[in-house]
Amino acid sequence: MKTVGTFVAVSGALAASVSASPATTRATKITPVTVKGNAFFAGDARFYIRGIDYQPGGASDAKDPIADTAGCKRDIAEFKKLGINTVRVYTVDNTANHDECMGALADAGIYLALDVNTPKYSINRAEPEVSYNAVYLQSIFATIDAFQKYDNTLLFFSGNEVINDDATTSCAPFVKATTRDMKSYINSRGYRKIPVGYSAADVESNRLEMAQYMNCGPDAIRSDFFAFNDYSWCDPSSFTISGWDQKVKKFSNYSIPLFLSEYGCNKNTRKFEEVKSLYSSQMTSVYSGGLVYEYSEEGSKYGLVSLDGNTVKELADFGALKSALAGTPSPSGDGGYMTNGAASKCPTKSSTWNVTIAADQLPAVPKDAAKFFKSGAGTGPGLTGAGSQTAGSKTTDLANAASGAITSGSAQSANASKGAASATRMGEFSVAPVVCALIVVASSMFGALLI
Repeated sequence: MKTVGTFVAVSGALAASVSASPATTRATKITPVTVKGNAFFAGDARFYIRGIDYQPGGASDAKDPIADTAGCKRDIAEFKKLGINTVRVYTVDNTANHDECMGALADAGIYLALDVNTPKYSINRAEPEVSYNAVYLQSIFATIDAFQKYDNTLLFFSGNEVINDDATTSCAPFVKATTRDMKSYINSRGYRKIPVGYSAADVESNRLEMAQYMNCGPDAIRSDFFAFNDYSWCDPSSFTISGWDQKVKKFSNYSIPLFLSEYGCNKNTRKFEEVKSLYSSQMTSVYSGGLVYEYSEEGSKYGLVSLDGNTVKELADFGALKSALAGTPSPSGDGGYMTNGAASKCPTKSSTWNVTIAADQLPAVPKDAAKFFKSGAGTGPGLTGAGSQTAGSKTTDLANAASGAITSGSAQSANASKGAASATRMGEFSVAPVVCALIVVASSMFGALLI
């Protein structure tokens, strides 16, 4: 979302030998989405994300649109007109009841792509080692608890645009640790394997490195998908003029699902001509669709509609997107997806990739968080809790990256390299203060900086 979001869900290695809770019985008609190779599938059918980013009120007004039953049902009518199948929500209240809206979305054939962070419970990219703590993990795990029961929970974002330039790439290990932790929490509780991954900023200089980093190493620490925000196609443009052809080439061997978590440049009149390319054979072997930014107008001229109480006014961009989607069906068959592929090679330190933590290590889980994997997260703090960003320590404990990770829906530890001892690292970010320390945390995690 177009604000100064500086957060990412961040954590460490997980405890082994935990008791899994029984899987939830489901009765909805919508088919849960799974990952196969580098694509999403709903049953045996290839699933393409054809959606929009949805956060009425924007960054300045942190509210839960999935808990607003009246507003949700008002907007579902518009979603149906657009012909979308997914909405992304940047903030929810993990203490609220979401049954009615999630049920209505499911009835409309619409899935939810959900960010687990909130303004108060998120990682401060200026001090990730301090804001990564058990208080924080309890909040994001409680959000997983609240939404795992819905068949139309498509995926969880472990973070959004935490790294927004080359200087902040040192935050990457915390992003990756969180993804691992969320996957392990889902397994430890015996939940459906809801995909977990990261939404990266529109930063050309380190986008590929971040994608590689999130997909390198053992399965227990790899993302289930990778997404990034991309505003490089500004109408009038084309597959080649926009540079999208080069991105497809760069990611041609990427082995997990890839999609656009935000797109829709508004520098000129938006016709959404990129839709035709995004769902064509030019891209579907690599990409699984994307999410248009954004549903409601929040002052940045990206809105498809304007909201005034219960009144919805469809703007010009609404009609343009509706026409573009209607004229571009998803391809039949499997879209040429990669059935299987190897993990990426971890990127090495460079002028654009300033990660000094070894590729086979990650921040270790805080001591007080082990109980969550054994007994569950309990009641979340919601949107009114005291917050977590100052509840930790500046000392970063490191461990073998997969040490203690819980895999395959069981309570078994991932295999760790023998002799890979834990380490305590003081000031990973204080050693190079330009790396992350110059960034002041914003009070929202909703998304990207305003263009």
